[in-house]
Amino acid sequence: MDKPARKRGRKAKNATDAEPNPNSTTTATTSTAPAADTVLASLNAASDTTTTDRRGSKRRRKAGKGKDDDVAIVTSPERRASRYSEHNGDYDVTTVVPEVPPRWESVGKVVPSMDAVVKVFCVHTEPNFSLPWQRKRQYSSSSSGFIIGGRRVLTNAHSVEHHTQVKVKKRGSDTKYLATVLAIGTECDIAMLTVSDDEFWEGIWPLEFGDLPALQDAVTVVGYPIGGDTISVTSGVVSRIEILSYVHGSTELLGLQIDAAINSGNSGGPAFNDKGECVGIAFQSLKHEDAENIGYVIPTPVITHFIRDYEKNGDYTGFPILGVEWQKMENPDLRMSMGMGNEHKGVRIKRIEPTAPESNVLSPSDIILSFDGVNVANDGTVPFRHGERIGFSYLVSQKYTGDKALVKILRNSKIHEFNIKLATHKRLIPAHIGGKPPSYYIIAGFVFAAVSVPYLRSEYGKDYDFDAPVKLLDKHLHAMAESVDEQLVVVSQVLVADINIGYEEIVNTQVIAFNNKPVKNLKSLADMVESCNEEFLKFDLEYEQIVVLRTKTAKKATRDILLTHCIPSAMSDDLKS
Repeated sequence: MDKPARKRGRKAKNATDAEPNPNSTTTATTSTAPAADTVLASLNAASDTTTTDRRGSKRRRKAGKGKDDDVAIVTSPERRASRYSEHNGDYDVTTVVPEVPPRWESVGKVVPSMDAVVKVFCVHTEPNFSLPWQRKRQYSSSSSGFIIGGRRVLTNAHSVEHHTQVKVKKRGSDTKYLATVLAIGTECDIAMLTVSDDEFWEGIWPLEFGDLPALQDAVTVVGYPIGGDTISVTSGVVSRIEILSYVHGSTELLGLQIDAAINSGNSGGPAFNDKGECVGIAFQSLKHEDAENIGYVIPTPVITHFIRDYEKNGDYTGFPILGVEWQKMENPDLRMSMGMGNEHKGVRIKRIEPTAPESNVLSPSDIILSFDGVNVANDGTVPFRHGERIGFSYLVSQKYTGDKALVKILRNSKIHEFNIKLATHKRLIPAHIGGKPPSYYIIAGFVFAAVSVPYLRSEYGKDYDFDAPVKLLDKHLHAMAESVDEQLVVVSQVLVADINIGYEEIVNTQVIAFNNKPVKNLKSLADMVESCNEEFLKFDLEYEQIVVLRTKTAKKATRDILLTHCIPSAMSDDLKS
């Protein structure tokens, strides 16, 4: 029989080197060392500077190019004993004094303080805008949040919208604590909570806010997204800083675009910089077939504005606007016709909100040259940071409701300056109704309602800006309220009854006048109908359509219709006062 081929290499000096002693304390099968030591040894295997090659010889390996080699190597007592045995032959391992293994915190990577990140549980009960006398079925959601100073928690506004109950849970805890909503900023998509239970605040350090990051700065988003119950960490870089469209509030404010994944449940979680400071709140992402890993973060200037607004006024008052629509002045002929010289730059005012305070001093075709001492360019931008420009609406959003700003304009080739008081935006079709139940009024089966963006979304789905009637969309995008209490009133639907035969197909049609009197808002319509003593009720609708009902018959039929459809009242509570 052929002898087995001899392996190349040096012959073992003695039996002890050739075959390990099975009774040795370094043998894995009889080791009594803690399991953590074994894991620590495997974690530090890459840092070991002593290696054995295939030929049995030992070589010294550098820990890193151009770096000092005197780095601390964490190994278990068994590895140290084994190494001494290899070098000295008969070294007695029983004389080795075991060292206390290092703490896990010293082995792992230093990460931001994630103990301040909480999970938010909310039960929502949304109003039913199509059937405004009742609410929809309640549902639950979970999102993220984080603790700041003053025993407060920040999260997203859409995370607690139409809340019935809100709870928060700390990282590593099994207890959910009831939370109270202090303020909701729908425009900036931020909400502030607090917890009354003192136990919740034990051992928690609030997060500190950092400065606005620069492009390519690293960011880490922490939260509780779908796919698991434990905390999740995703990282990326800042890829863009500009004025963004905030979907929830239908507004445009400063925002950060990052390439870290932001999924459902991440909303409200903090975004950290490499110093462990919070630089933003994750709030939305771009879902498009041509885009990947595009997330958006609410930056610290917007967060700080929200917090200071609450501290200053005891409630959230909103972000002010200038109240004008403007046009770029990049065309040289247009600039010359408006009396602008080479030294002038600015934008032209197209329209002014009738409800805005500046409507008393500004006029269409005025050229806005500067805002609060900052010159406005012909494309409507202002200097932001080195190599960056941003829309001048950013300067307006830094103000608070009621603040004044110095606006310099060019009018008829003459420069004027005005101190303008800033206010919030009053839209004919509001983007939200502040968490209040929708208003309605019913007479003879005709359901009248005030149009809002949530109403359009309820009637036509999330793509309401494509599916809603053109006239409603035109008013939504371009119409301006003539007074602060003006509303767009429509016949939402007709609850079929004998009295309204022939009117059944009227749906979402604007009401222009009642008995030849203009309809200003829903309350004015309800008051006029309830106090009407004329023989007929006449409603003038758009498209030259009219509805005529006998007054006494209509009011009598209303009670039967309410009973048939189990409607508790003919009008919402806000119209009764």
